[in-house]
Amino acid sequence: MNELHLGALICVVALAVLATGIPIAFGLGIVSLFFLITLEGWGSIDFLADTIFAGLDDFTLVSIPMFVIMGAAVASSRAGADLYEVLNRWLNRVPGSLVISNIGACALFAALTGSSPATCAAIGKMGIPEMRKRGYSADLATGAIAAGGTLGILIPPSVTMILYGIASETSIGKLFLAGVLPGLLLTGLFMAWALFISWYRGEKLADFGRRYSLAEKLELLPRVIPFVLVIAGVVYSLYGGIATPSEAAGVGAMLCLLMVVVIYRVWHLHQLWEILRDGMRESGMLLMIIGTSILFSYMMSSLFVTQSIAQWIAALEVNRWILMLFVNLLLLVAGCFLPPAAIILMTTPILAPIIANAGFDPIWFGVILTINMELGLITPPVGLNLFVINGIAPDVRLPVILKGAIPFMLCMVLAIFLLCLFPGIATWLPDTMMGK
Repeated sequence: MNELHLGALICVVALAVLATGIPIAFGLGIVSLFFLITLEGWGSIDFLADTIFAGLDDFTLVSIPMFVIMGAAVASSRAGADLYEVLNRWLNRVPGSLVISNIGACALFAALTGSSPATCAAIGKMGIPEMRKRGYSADLATGAIAAGGTLGILIPPSVTMILYGIASETSIGKLFLAGVLPGLLLTGLFMAWALFISWYRGEKLADFGRRYSLAEKLELLPRVIPFVLVIAGVVYSLYGGIATPSEAAGVGAMLCLLMVVVIYRVWHLHQLWEILRDGMRESGMLLMIIGTSILFSYMMSSLFVTQSIAQWIAALEVNRWILMLFVNLLLLVAGCFLPPAAIILMTTPILAPIIANAGFDPIWFGVILTINMELGLITPPVGLNLFVINGIAPDVRLPVILKGAIPFMLCMVLAIFLLCLFPGIATWLPDTMMGK
């Protein structure tokens, strides 16, 4: 069996193991150990502990638990509901106002938490019942939130971007900046579709029965603006040369904890303990996945699978955009079955040299990869956001949610196409602020 056939076998076995529902970290570890021991003997695991420890011995990884705790603090408060209400009051007279307000709230909340499921849950709990009560169809109401929630892994700070930066050894600061304009582009495309479909269906275009005074519009801003300022402060400290990503994440986490205490009175010990517990639980999970994915990459490299795949693709001599099409299809299919963290950490060591040899910017590709991961979050059979929305609105069947999400998926495909035509959408901001 040559290395290419072995690589295909490893991928099939890995997918089969992960399909059983076993935790990703354990699944990757089991597959890695099985092939190492089977093909290279027991002596191949002498460096097991050193390999995992060396991969986790990176100060940049400190930013992951900090950003996770930052998101957990915000998600534990009413910040999501307040964001939704603020936008609803200001956009009250705009056609399709409620859907647009929800998508805008998803984008802002995504910037605060970096988590797609948390964004879906926080905004959807208030937004979906309100939209349906005011006459919007169930598919549009649920599909908009399912798609809007995916913005959590594109708009910085993004844990997904951090994982890609670590796996591909690219600048996390540049990746964060690269996600800003594509995130705004995708938010705009979502809003444009919501506006069009609301008008086309003749659904209630605005809540004409209610007018908000200027005082009512300004009422909730003092609760929302501090969180937006924290994001601005984290971004400024990163790109003003004041702090590293890990330091900025630590300050952001501390400020978010302080604000939920001061603004939302989340000061009981059990509430603070739940924030820290949830944050550390998710961080531990991510770090275990990173550790075993490094072992998985070591196994693939040790068996010469990674090198053989790269050589095989280089020998194809196909147009680089055809190559990029195949890469996108691979990521899309993988996203149907695996969560973003697993896909990024499993595929980046293989794809990074291929992308570099084809002449693509790794920062630009990080954005393309992230949008593909967003697609996976609302693509059956294991689209996580679909199940989160179904939990919020159990009377809405999954096919209805999927029907509403499909047009937003097409918006993501359009965004990928635009980024391929105009890569400067992703690269201009990081190149301008941090240099090429």
